[in-house]
Amino acid sequence: MKTKRIRRLIGIAVLAVLVLGATLPAAGAAGPLEKVRTTVDAIIALLRQDLPAEVKETKISSMIRENFDLRTMAQGILATNWKKASDAEKKRFQDLFTELIETTYSGQLDTYTYDNEEVKYLSEKIKGRKALVETVVVTSSAEIPVQYKLVNKGGGWRAYDVQVEGVSLIRTYRDSYKEIVKKEGISGLLTKMEAKIEELRNAPPPGGKE
Repeated sequence: MKTKRIRRLIGIAVLAVLVLGATLPAAGAAGPLEKVRTTVDAIIALLRQDLPAEVKETKISSMIRENFDLRTMAQGILATNWKKASDAEKKRFQDLFTELIETTYSGQLDTYTYDNEEVKYLSEKIKGRKALVETVVVTSSAEIPVQYKLVNKGGGWRAYDVQVEGVSLIRTYRDSYKEIVKKEGISGLLTKMEAKIEELRNAPPPGGKE
């Protein structure tokens, strides 16, 4: 149950960063905490809208490419293997990871619900071009810490990681991929990512909400 709750909250947090920048009149017009606040409000509103799944998916896919710092995410996931990869492998990994994020989260929009939980925005810490925004999701039974990590590029804040109850999106992928690279190399990882994307695309729609 705890794993499902963490996965659900990571999903909402990831969906939230997809609309970073889309809800504000100008890039860089707000600090990281205010941007996260506006973003979370926007994604909650989106989840409550009665829109066709394909409309939501199209919207989310375009927002991913605009508002995630995908290169920073890719480097963080591959870690030391990033330097070992060729330029072609780096590009292919980033492209496949983008597709994986799109397929994983935009395809599950209808499974995420927002059960009258309250989000409290606690603080922002800015160090150079990076920022950490601390929030907590208050439910009827628990208070769940959620952190957003952002980087300022081109005058606007872009997200590159979210962490729920100590579970980091980037670290989760890194831990999953490092053994594959160790055994099968970057090419083996790319092949498995392609297969996973195909599997997700061909999977039947989720049958119900968590």
